[in-house]
Amino acid sequence: MTMTTTALIPRMQSLPVPFDSLEGYIQAVSQMPMLSAEEEQELACRLRSHNDLAAAQRLIMAHLRFVAHIARGYVGYGLPLGDLIQEGNVGLMKAVKRFDPAYGVRLVSFAVHWIRAEIHEFILRNWRIVKVATTKAQRKLFFKLRGAKKRLGWLNHEEVNTVARELGVSPDNVLEMESRLSGHDVSFDPTPETDGDDEQDSYYAPAAYLRDDQADPAHVLERDDWEIQTTSRLSEALKQLDPRSRAIVQRRWLSDDKPTLHDLAAEYQVSAERIRQLETNAMKKLRAALPAAA
Repeated sequence: MTMTTTALIPRMQSLPVPFDSLEGYIQAVSQMPMLSAEEEQELACRLRSHNDLAAAQRLIMAHLRFVAHIARGYVGYGLPLGDLIQEGNVGLMKAVKRFDPAYGVRLVSFAVHWIRAEIHEFILRNWRIVKVATTKAQRKLFFKLRGAKKRLGWLNHEEVNTVARELGVSPDNVLEMESRLSGHDVSFDPTPETDGDDEQDSYYAPAAYLRDDQADPAHVLERDDWEIQTTSRLSEALKQLDPRSRAIVQRRWLSDDKPTLHDLAAEYQVSAERIRQLETNAMKKLRAALPAAA
């Protein structure tokens, strides 16, 4: 089936669903007629066999109410309900695209996974500036602990072990995720909320107490002086080598396009082992000469 999810969007927008307010949208989708099992089966067969987009749109429109219902269960994450519904609708479209009527189940049962998956991804992307969950196990922990936090304070030892056992992770992973959930994002620079009239109001913004040593003029001068001296010492030490050894070291260690031992062996018409010996002896001389130059 070659239908794409985005192919459904333009025609869906032309259907009589009010988008001027969230309340109007929810009311409208709740009034849309539901499909009987026979109607759903017929539409799904038309979509799968003939790539009938009109059938796909009817399947989607009849199930928008379920997306709104599922999205309401995630309002506690502090994200706009409208955004949650929109992401859930994307999951519904993906489910309709993949639904096979031969499964012998109703579309709503099949689509729940896809709807929740899209909402979960949206929450994880937008709940914090810094991602709190990146692996599959961390994502399970995030939603498990987030749900538990509605009923509990900090988890006790027994509860930590229970969650770890249920999800197949270590207790340390549970404690780490609990710590992440208890934290919050902090603006590096003072904000209108933290930048008051006196210095104490803006003290807690990290920009007020974290310093950048890289920008310290004394450190910059010291670093530049050290680099100049090191370069000068290396140049003096290289002059103490014979021309062939100096060329080998420069090309093997100081060049962006580093030749191999075999390349240099062919050029100087000696064995690769001889080139290695010359390089090793030259490096020993350099190490001995650099402290002396200092």
